Amino acid sequence: MWGLLVAYQNSQPRYWKDEEVNLLAQVGTQLGIAIQQAELLEKTKTQTTKLAQALQELKQTQAQLIQGEKMAGLGQLIAGVAHEINNPVSFIFGNLTYVNEYVEDLLKIANVYQKNSSNLPAEVQKQIEEIDLDFIISDLPKTLESMQIGAERISEIVLSLRNFSRKDEADSKPVNIHEGLDSTLLILGHRIKANGEYPGINVIKKYDELPLLECFPAQLNQAFMNILSNSIDALEQKFAASQTSSSKVALNIEISTQAVNDKVVIKIADNGLGIPEEIKENIFDPFFTTKEVGKGTGLGLPICYQIIVEKHHGQIQCSSQVGEGTEFTIELPIKAGVSKQN
Repeated sequence: MWGLLVAYQNSQPRYWKDEEVNLLAQVGTQLGIAIQQAELLEKTKTQTTKLAQALQELKQTQAQLIQGEKMAGLGQLIAGVAHEINNPVSFIFGNLTYVNEYVEDLLKIANVYQKNSSNLPAEVQKQIEEIDLDFIISDLPKTLESMQIGAERISEIVLSLRNFSRKDEADSKPVNIHEGLDSTLLILGHRIKANGEYPGINVIKKYDELPLLECFPAQLNQAFMNILSNSIDALEQKFAASQTSSSKVALNIEISTQAVNDKVVIKIADNGLGIPEEIKENIFDPFFTTKEVGKGTGLGLPICYQIIVEKHHGQIQCSSQVGEGTEFTIELPIKAGVSKQN
């Protein structure tokens, strides 16, 4: 029963005709059906809203799983490449010491030969002149020194790759956050360096002394990667826009760190084109992107939010001014700030 319909007349007794009773009954039936339809419509709307939310959450979870798998695959690839590079580099490193000793001994003999060049056969003297022995004696140590520097640089790159991937560190652990930032910058180095007319990006580091931060390092590196990639995108857009004018532009990214009470504060700022206010409100929404098709998925910053806020119980904020640049501020608790790894 959806309701009770009453029809009465108080002025005098009334004998209701059958057609009047039938009409009232039909009106009551129609009113009941209308009320029932209205309640069903309201329930349908509520269920539709819940289904839409569930679908959105499912899409977000699926996208995060896909992105997580991609980053896991990237981490394994980087770790594998670093391992493969490390073996021959270690071999070169280990033998450079002996090569230096051998070269020193050979150069000593060469110097003795030079001192006694007047007593040497003409054929030997001619060969010395042809190969320019003086130049070899002076240049060979420099060549070995450059090889030493190059091998050390490769070792640094390998170490940075291993620090970025953190393949063998699935659990939370105390880490030096600066290593993660530097490793991420190394991975993005090809987009930071000057190339042709592109002037490159000036990276300004203002690192404070920080305690070790308890976190999931590989996931935090992923967040740094997403934020820095967005900054580089903004600076590339600024450079492209400046090509229509004759003025030169300076492209800067500034990274600062600071320990405040029981938190670590990381700021990543660029002097790109900035983010309009109406867009800034949506940058952490899944699948929201202003980039062209194929250049952005709208998942980078939402994943950063998940890693920093949900996973590490920290905070991330964005401040921006159109034409001036954008700054992301990340706050992370130093200890006991992580959720259990899924």
